[in-house]
Amino acid sequence: MTEPFVVLKDISKSFVGVKVLKDVSFDVRPGEVHALLGENGAGKSTLIKVLSGLYQPDGGKIIIGGEEKKFASTRDATANGIATVYQELLLFPELSVAENVFLGHYPRTSSGIIDWTTVRSRTRELLDSLDTYDLDVDSKVLTLSVAQRQRVEIAKALSRDAKILIMDEPTASLVESDVQRLMSIVRQLRERGVGIIYVSHRMPEIFALADRVTVLRDGAFVATKDIHEVTEKDLVSLMVGRSIESLFPKVEVPIGETVLAVKNLNHGRHVQDISFELRKGEILGVAGLVGSGRTELALTLFGMTPATSGEIKLNGKPVRIASPIHARDLGIAYVPEDRGLQGLVKPMAIRQNITMATIDKVSKGIFIKAAEEMKHAVAAVKRLGVRCRDVNQPVGQLSGGNQQKVVIAKWLETAPQVLILDEPTRGVDVGAKSEIHSIMGELVRQGVAILMISSELPEVLGMSDRVLVMSAGRITDVIARAEATPERVGAAMTAHKSAEAA
Repeated sequence: MTEPFVVLKDISKSFVGVKVLKDVSFDVRPGEVHALLGENGAGKSTLIKVLSGLYQPDGGKIIIGGEEKKFASTRDATANGIATVYQELLLFPELSVAENVFLGHYPRTSSGIIDWTTVRSRTRELLDSLDTYDLDVDSKVLTLSVAQRQRVEIAKALSRDAKILIMDEPTASLVESDVQRLMSIVRQLRERGVGIIYVSHRMPEIFALADRVTVLRDGAFVATKDIHEVTEKDLVSLMVGRSIESLFPKVEVPIGETVLAVKNLNHGRHVQDISFELRKGEILGVAGLVGSGRTELALTLFGMTPATSGEIKLNGKPVRIASPIHARDLGIAYVPEDRGLQGLVKPMAIRQNITMATIDKVSKGIFIKAAEEMKHAVAAVKRLGVRCRDVNQPVGQLSGGNQQKVVIAKWLETAPQVLILDEPTRGVDVGAKSEIHSIMGELVRQGVAILMISSELPEVLGMSDRVLVMSAGRITDVIARAEATPERVGAAMTAHKSAEAA
């Protein structure tokens, strides 16, 4: 067995008296992908920041090649062969690809001048070694896609001869084709002997890439396992400390009358001749590739981009949805795909966020009725199981899963009959994902009709009563739960024929 390149032994770290890492031990071998798992708040980010030199541990040791190391900065970690590709990429947008790759250690001529010819040629070699032939080394980073910028970050790490590469949620912002390309790059790096710490919530990626997996919970080490020794269910149980029978706890309830009927709806090129029905107590999943028109359909139904033609009926009565306020008043709620930008005001308190869409219920004139606001917020937090200090806590301090619950709570305050969920579990850990799915189950029991947009096919197949598939702004298939397979949904995602949902 290959000896570890780096060993973290009994690492501890506290912030303001709160211990967020509790004597955690972890190691990485050359040429392996070691996945690091845990719910949000488990300590993963803190641990990788200790290893990357961003934080200094309160206790414990970092050992490289049998020798204890002390990292006072990220520069020290880099000098010892450790590089990090963070979820928020740290490149200078106004600089070129080549300038970013060698920033801080430019090759120089004998006279001390930056050797730009060597900078460009070595950058080209690094990108080619990652099968990234489509990037011009002189292009400014601001012109690149997220996936391309990520490859530049990896090339930057390799330019410093990284032996260990930490990848923090590397696929969170990627479309499926770029996910597959990144996974290919990870495999190439492993074959070259690079050790990779892979932090992700996405189980299919973990099982496709990892050799070993370490689980943290509440800042403590739980277990390290060879990937072939565990199942997804095993890992979820280790992460949350309890058994989760199903990530998709689909509740079977009687499907009622049609609540929302859409016929020949149009708005621009992304919503073309859309027709479907949504029934009381039903979860209608919406699948499709990026750019297929899923979110645009949601925005049209919510009145953010009103339909240019077509018909919308609520409970059999024609309506024209002209604005989000109008949609809210009609009983339609929308949980957006980007909770940070569109769903929350992060510096504000949980209570303020929860009552934001129903401010008239907790105010009199221009004054907020504090006791009423508090009552609504406390009840909502309890109902949805939001983990927080109290409802006065700024919502931006919560984990991703708890932030998402606050967005859902905000719209449940409007007592919707139709709830549109756009990527309801994006960027949340498996425990929170299961809890959000359970919330959806409770809502359909109460008769709420849910339109769920998701890029995760297992979620679409596991939670939906029917699946509506979109491509190029049109519906290409509508599939009953019993007939919905990955193959059929996948084929419809790339089709361009029109089908009507009944």
